[in-house]
Amino acid sequence: MTSGSNPSAEIRDEPFEVDVARSETVYNGYVWDVREDTFRYGPTSLVRHYLDHTGAVAVVALDDDDRVLLIQQYRHPIGTRDWEIPAGLLDIEGEDPRDTAVRELAEEADLVADTWEELGSFTPSPGGSSELIHIFLATGVRAATETFERRDEEADIRTAWVPLDDVVQAIVEGHLHNAAMTIGVLLAARRRSA
Repeated sequence: MTSGSNPSAEIRDEPFEVDVARSETVYNGYVWDVREDTFRYGPTSLVRHYLDHTGAVAVVALDDDDRVLLIQQYRHPIGTRDWEIPAGLLDIEGEDPRDTAVRELAEEADLVADTWEELGSFTPSPGGSSELIHIFLATGVRAATETFERRDEEADIRTAWVPLDDVVQAIVEGHLHNAAMTIGVLLAARRRSA
């Protein structure tokens, strides 16, 4: 890398193709599958297993008082009712991620928004999953005219509108751990201060 006026512009992930000799689903799951790939990397043949994920979206919903909507629900793999932002799977073939974000905000929080902006995207566990999460900022938030019935872990979702700075502080102090919420809130705070 060379030093310049914007060194961060030179730091970016790079697509890299390998010769995949075999790729098969070795476990069909309820939500996602496990895939096994055999591929060449340099002179070596490697086998890797990973979650074959549909991808997802997450929504940082901000109200006019600079408060972010947090939802709390049970997450079995970590045995915790964690605080999150509304999020969901890209599980409708061909659906635009923004449309998925609009749908998830309505389904999880009975809210709609006037303005949508993509804040960024990230891969939460690139060593073990193909998941890519798109994060959106929703503003001009108001109650939806239609409400949704929730079941399973979503049946007892708690919601809270929390000042954005308080959520940032809770993240910094280690009280909140959800990756999509952490990244989304920090991106929204950074955007506000830019």
